[in-house]
Amino acid sequence: MNRPAPAPAAAEQDTHIDGQLWWLCGVLVLGAVTTLLDGTIVNVAIDALTRELDAPLDSIQWSVTGYLLALSLVVPLAGWSMERFGAKRVWLAAQILFLVGSVLCGLAWSVESLVVFRVIQGLGGGMVMPMAQAMLARAAGPARLGRVMAVVSVPAMLAPIIGPVIGGFFVDELNWRWIFFINIPIGLAAIVLAWIKLPADRPQTDRRLDVLGLLLLSPGLALLLYGLAEAGSGGFTDAGSLPWTLAGVALLVGFTVHALRTPGTPLVDLRLFADRGYSAAVVTQFTLNAGVFGAMFLLPLYFQLDRGATVLEAGLMLAPQGVGYVIAMAVVGKATDKMGAGPLALAGVLVTLLGTLPFALLDDGTNEALLAAAMVARGIGVGVVTLPSLAAAYRSLAPSAMPRASSAMNIFQRLGGSVGTAAVAVVLQNGLTDAKTSGAPLSEAFGTSFWWVFGFTAVTLLPALFLPRTVAAPATEAVKVPAEAPAA
Repeated sequence: MNRPAPAPAAAEQDTHIDGQLWWLCGVLVLGAVTTLLDGTIVNVAIDALTRELDAPLDSIQWSVTGYLLALSLVVPLAGWSMERFGAKRVWLAAQILFLVGSVLCGLAWSVESLVVFRVIQGLGGGMVMPMAQAMLARAAGPARLGRVMAVVSVPAMLAPIIGPVIGGFFVDELNWRWIFFINIPIGLAAIVLAWIKLPADRPQTDRRLDVLGLLLLSPGLALLLYGLAEAGSGGFTDAGSLPWTLAGVALLVGFTVHALRTPGTPLVDLRLFADRGYSAAVVTQFTLNAGVFGAMFLLPLYFQLDRGATVLEAGLMLAPQGVGYVIAMAVVGKATDKMGAGPLALAGVLVTLLGTLPFALLDDGTNEALLAAAMVARGIGVGVVTLPSLAAAYRSLAPSAMPRASSAMNIFQRLGGSVGTAAVAVVLQNGLTDAKTSGAPLSEAFGTSFWWVFGFTAVTLLPALFLPRTVAAPATEAVKVPAEAPAA
């Protein structure tokens, strides 16, 4: 039942994806699906929750904010937990905690109970994606990494698209509690399959927790993300945003100084950024996510406010972007394993820019067929950037560096999405206010906001230039993981 994982050296030399690795991909993707869906599926139920729980909008919004803040608190712990307790144990514990939180959310009787239960969900869900990336990168090895990352990144890219569709269906046809109860069968299947199929690994009991790093990094991320979320309604200089943002930045600066000075292994090892391929990939993901999540914030609002679509219709109008991403996934994985990430990522950024342009040029007469085609192009482009850059991030690192590398990657992905969402929310809010005053069409406000998405995407060209242009050779422990000294 608990078969040992193949030796890293063997995995690195093999280019064939065998049944065991496909099972690993399937189990990890299944476990990630619900945690990622819950980041967006609740958004469409906000109005129903305000009525059913008889609570004001700002209180209900904490059911979303609390989940995201809990995620940010535990992401930094993912790498250390995998090393200290073993990946399989931590994965199962995270899935069980998330499933318990889901059941409790579906049984919530007040807004206060819902927020508390959403925090429980987030504490379990925050571990899942960084662990999935680390386990698959370690099991696949450089020769198979592109194809494997094509699989594991599917839920991350499709969840923001299909979440509103599923949520809209449940709210319209059943009731809001089903947006949480749907996690029960999927979560149980993921737990059972993980217990049977995930390979056992040996915990490293000498891995001591970087307590000071935890006290600096986790609160710093939570405060920064909260400040950015508040900026979406009041602006970056608003009293409800600026103090939290500055406090978060101060704690993160403190963590940076600590991480670079500590002689052992810090909670997130910033010395991994000495690897050019890894650092270029992380920055690429940061700027790309700013554009992706900024657009995913704007698109449903545009279709509802300017096009008059219902919640479910708006969700369905996002489907072409998912189609584009599936097309990219089908071809880019193998291409990434045969050529360097750099050329593919650059091509993907250009396609994404082409797909964003019609939204930046919106007017009241913009053809819906053109917008659908543009979303297909955006999906293809984002997929062609995401898959090679994720593969490049891990390809030249030693297997033992994967847990810490995946934690850092997920932190920067989350920060990029938050920065992009906050920025376009401020721009859109100002644009809608001006449109209301002047009587200008709403499409102008959305067009201006999409220019910001275009800008974030264009900036991605810079780090993409530094991604590897050839397939890197496997890394060695001694060269790639200088921080393997015992923790102080």
